[in-house]
Amino acid sequence: HLMQTHEIIKLAHFFVQQGIDKIRLTGGEPLIRKDFDAIVTALSKLGITLTLTTNARLLHHHLFHLINSGVKSINISLDTLKPDRFLKITRRNDFEKVKANIFLCLEQAIRVKINVVLMHGINDDEILDFIRLTKHHPLHVRFIEFMPFDGNQWQADKVITHYEIIAKAQQTFDIIKMKDAVNDTSKKYIVPGHAGTFAVISTMSEPFCNSCNRLRLTADGKMKNCLFSNGEVNLLQALRNGQDLLPIIKLCVQQKAKALGGQFLPEIKNVDATKISNRSMI
Repeated sequence: HLMQTHEIIKLAHFFVQQGIDKIRLTGGEPLIRKDFDAIVTALSKLGITLTLTTNARLLHHHLFHLINSGVKSINISLDTLKPDRFLKITRRNDFEKVKANIFLCLEQAIRVKINVVLMHGINDDEILDFIRLTKHHPLHVRFIEFMPFDGNQWQADKVITHYEIIAKAQQTFDIIKMKDAVNDTSKKYIVPGHAGTFAVISTMSEPFCNSCNRLRLTADGKMKNCLFSNGEVNLLQALRNGQDLLPIIKLCVQQKAKALGGQFLPEIKNVDATKISNRSMI
């Protein structure tokens, strides 16, 4: 039921023919696929920017293959800088391994973005610690507002908004707003004198739907025109049936809702997570 290696490459090649110029391998955890290196090798020949999002537990096994395949930037999911809290959140005692792999990337001149999902009562006391991490290291921390997905027990009072994050940062640091690119999903900031930067992905409090140009293809070959879309198009089945993919893809894009998959409005306190139909992201 999952896309096989050659099917991933064939679909990727088709999207590139339509103008896609960047591909991110994400998950779940992409590094657990046994054919990961083969996928990277093939995608690296498509003439696109290639990157990935990973929890970095297995990154040391693949890093040099990624470098040889032209990967210059990696997103690493890390919600805490405290080993005991890391174990509680991930249920794995791998904090030191992840930390070592982050610095291994920096040693190899890989641009590292750290993805931090913030939640009240879980890790909101670490905002300043993550920003301090950018002082001596060229790391790019991205604070992500907690988003509702199937099974993640989302609650409005757990969300830490863009406004709250910046207010907290300004209590300790002088920060400067950086210029964002046209289709950026994050709002970037820098503390003068710091080697790295930090940013906020404000999906819940300040959505960026009007400029988002992302498309998603799931491991089982379903195309989603929005992260929050409850509708999916089965491209894998169409590919295996020999159908013309372009009309299917175009229709999927044309059916994209105005904002947030058409499932809720950006008024956090009024969001009812039980009425949102989506995939699990845990």
